[in-house]
Amino acid sequence: MTIAELQLALPEIFVLSMACVILLADLFISDERRGLTHTLAVVTLIFATILSLRLMMPSGETVYAFSESFVRDRFGDVLKVFSYLIFIGVFVYAKHYLRSFGLFKGEFYTLSLFALLGTMVLISAGSLLTIYLGLELLTLSSYALVALDRNSMQGSEAAMKYFVLGSLASGLMLFGMSFIFGATGSLALGELSTALSAGVGEDMLLSFGLVFIVLGIAFKLGAVPLHMWIPDVYHGAPLPITLFLSSVPKLAAVALAIRLLDNGMIALHSEWQGMLVVLAALSMILGNVVAIAQSNIKRMLAYSTIAHVGFILLGLLPATPEGYAAAMFYAIAYAIMSAGAFAVLILLSNNGVEAENLDDVKGLARRNPWHALMMLMIMFSLAGIPVFVGFFAKWQVIAAALSAGYTGLSIIAVVTAVIGAFYYLRVVKLMYFDEPDNPEPVTAPVDFRAVLTINGVAMLALGIFSGGLISLCVSSFV
Repeated sequence: MTIAELQLALPEIFVLSMACVILLADLFISDERRGLTHTLAVVTLIFATILSLRLMMPSGETVYAFSESFVRDRFGDVLKVFSYLIFIGVFVYAKHYLRSFGLFKGEFYTLSLFALLGTMVLISAGSLLTIYLGLELLTLSSYALVALDRNSMQGSEAAMKYFVLGSLASGLMLFGMSFIFGATGSLALGELSTALSAGVGEDMLLSFGLVFIVLGIAFKLGAVPLHMWIPDVYHGAPLPITLFLSSVPKLAAVALAIRLLDNGMIALHSEWQGMLVVLAALSMILGNVVAIAQSNIKRMLAYSTIAHVGFILLGLLPATPEGYAAAMFYAIAYAIMSAGAFAVLILLSNNGVEAENLDDVKGLARRNPWHALMMLMIMFSLAGIPVFVGFFAKWQVIAAALSAGYTGLSIIAVVTAVIGAFYYLRVVKLMYFDEPDNPEPVTAPVDFRAVLTINGVAMLALGIFSGGLISLCVSSFV
């Protein structure tokens, strides 16, 4: 380990140090001054963003450290910066809810920062060992966050389901990694790719290893048929935790898929693309169709997540720079859209009762026209309506799939996107054309309103000026 290697991992070291500082400082902070913990956490994310932007790698340059177990490249740096920015939104949105529901505790911030650290390690993973380390750090923190409300039976049940099923998926992935290691004798992704390209390893071992690894990735993304944990966990977890689960881990899962399937096992593309075709098609169909039948808006957004995962897989399938850039663009756009949608539900939650049914958004346009407009833009974007960023995200992945010859799957994507528009537009109809059950005006703190406004307007701005973000994603793979 050298000083130069430590400098490459400076953002990770900074976030780890600040998470420990906040953990210790929180022990001496009274409940009345808990806002200091929140401020420290947000400041940590702002400095981490500045640090990563200053150290961002030039396009096309990749540097390895710690015996090739850690990678620094443009792809990882861009994903990390968006992870920080989305986490700032999560913290600002969550503060309003945590105060209202008596959950304003330091654990939320320290666990979230450790989850962010796991995401960063996963994004920069250069070996099977680092991938597993990052994955476990992220998921163990997530299990604890889902159980944050200890008095909630629903939350405890969701945490237990998530823990049991997540452990099973981690075991599957570890099992697959052990097969791949046994076949090639290597843990570093670069060496693994070289060995597989040279034809090293028994076909049987490689096939078993690949199947288990793809199943693990499918679970982490929430793709069908390994999707059942998503509706239950989204429904049972407190809203700020659902907001977190629906956003940042999606960026980590895309990084996991690209690091493993492209950086490590691109030589087996003909094998893993068949599995991804099935996962993508099932996810888009089942996610969009089942979401229509939901009356609980948290479950509706959960099935919507499954459908969007299908689109992300569509971008990964061709194994081309254009496809990976499209999948990355989609994941970033989806994370921002999903954060905004759950933020509006947090806004509508009050007096210890979460807004979780579709009826809860009735008449929002009369109770707060500005926030209804933000929700409208988010719903239009999720539906893929033109000029909003969601449309260009769908366009990019479908174009990448078409250019690679996946015509049938592209048709399924278009048809299911049209079906999916129904349940997003239903939310808009409820907000603008139905009378509210509760006529009281909806209000929020200044910081919440400001971030939600940025979130909503970003859907339109990133759509009209989508070229900048698309170029940034493309520059990560050239």
